[in-house]
Amino acid sequence: MNDNSRENLQVFFSSGSGKMGSVLLMIFILISVFVVFTYPLDFGTTVWSNPAYWSDYPKSAPPTWTNIFGNDNVDHQIIDFTTPVDTVSISNREVRTYTHKFNYDSNISPTFLSLSLYDVVYHDRPPTITLSILRPDNGEILIYREIISPPRPGEEGPYVRYSDSPFRINLSGDKSVSSNLVEYIRDNSNEQISINEIIGSNEKVIFSNLDSLQFDEILPGEYELIVKFTVNNENDSISKIRFVLGGSSYGLLGTDSLGRNLSVGLLFGFPIALLIGVTTSTITTFIGTTMGIISGYTGGRTDTIIQRFADTLSNVPLLPVLLFLIFIFGPQLWLVMTILVLFGWPGLTIIIRSMVLQMNSSQSIEAAKSLGASKWRIMYRHIFPQLAPFIFAQLVFFTPAAILAEASLSFLGLGDPSIPTWGQILENGFRTGGVYIGYWWWILPPGLLIVITAMIFVFIALALEPVVNPKLKKM
Repeated sequence: MNDNSRENLQVFFSSGSGKMGSVLLMIFILISVFVVFTYPLDFGTTVWSNPAYWSDYPKSAPPTWTNIFGNDNVDHQIIDFTTPVDTVSISNREVRTYTHKFNYDSNISPTFLSLSLYDVVYHDRPPTITLSILRPDNGEILIYREIISPPRPGEEGPYVRYSDSPFRINLSGDKSVSSNLVEYIRDNSNEQISINEIIGSNEKVIFSNLDSLQFDEILPGEYELIVKFTVNNENDSISKIRFVLGGSSYGLLGTDSLGRNLSVGLLFGFPIALLIGVTTSTITTFIGTTMGIISGYTGGRTDTIIQRFADTLSNVPLLPVLLFLIFIFGPQLWLVMTILVLFGWPGLTIIIRSMVLQMNSSQSIEAAKSLGASKWRIMYRHIFPQLAPFIFAQLVFFTPAAILAEASLSFLGLGDPSIPTWGQILENGFRTGGVYIGYWWWILPPGLLIVITAMIFVFIALALEPVVNPKLKKM
């Protein structure tokens, strides 16, 4: 590193904006590296855009830490049964029992209840699954009973069920669950109640004090889940049984209307934002600089062609062109980045050309010509180094511009829906009405991340000004 470079670094890091921008940029880079090495490459299509993946998560739930402000929320619980606690043989059948105890001390009922079955294999007759709940008042309610689907015509054993995707039943709205609850209430009280009175709110009945059929008082205490898997062959198996007690809050940053964990999506947005910003700005700066130097130094017909082409692109309206191309190719990230590059370089080309025209008559350029240097050598070895600080500053300025442009296009519904960019998350919040309902955790985090990302490069650009313009250096 020569003395000039060392001096420029000292000038850059001597300012508070340079230090702040560098620290924040390093944090963003570390988070991006973490995401790249821990997230699957097809995260956008197989995870984020797959509603089945998020079916066991609460919908539009605020962050868990909001509970410290006195909000009465239900903790989200996912309970997986893999190993039975007891196995009993009864007349050529085997009953495998799974149990789980948990305390319920909230004053509100869960948002939903669900049961999922994974990888069932049987050899003869279909197995049976039953789910019961033992309440704190020692009342045991049979919640649900399911017989695994029988063999299909021509199918030979062993019979495999639910291997590709689990069998999931929403217990909250299931009519058979409501029927079981009505039967339990009739058997344990003198009150008569119809299915229509409770259907759609089964979870409220299960966790309520049944002394009053208004179901407005939660019964706190210890509950026990009892799952029985009855098989007709000892080789029959089930890999996992999942019971979900839907909470009213979830995670660090809550969930959206599909139950997607927003913190996971926002983390994935870090490398996407840097990819969009750095890639687009680098290509734009390279094309703009190259065309500007060639145009300014060679002059003549080449200069005229480049400048007229740049003027033409500068006057073409970006949004209608983008709408037309998205209509043809569909909303894809590469298309947005290509359009940003295509319409981003002409402005820099015009500026670089004007700077090169002033350098053409300098003594260093004239000396290089007299020594027989080629045009390309002069442009690369004598003109470009003088423009390098300004070009790097423009590269920094282009980066947040590209990120903001993609976020703006995504906000307008023109972004790639399969990739969770911050602009996409923000647009989903507005499109589904989250901003009007008050789902602040869905709107503020992506908006703040977009602003912080832009500010990082603004800080770096401010610190670069004394490097680009020596007159601004402190004496």
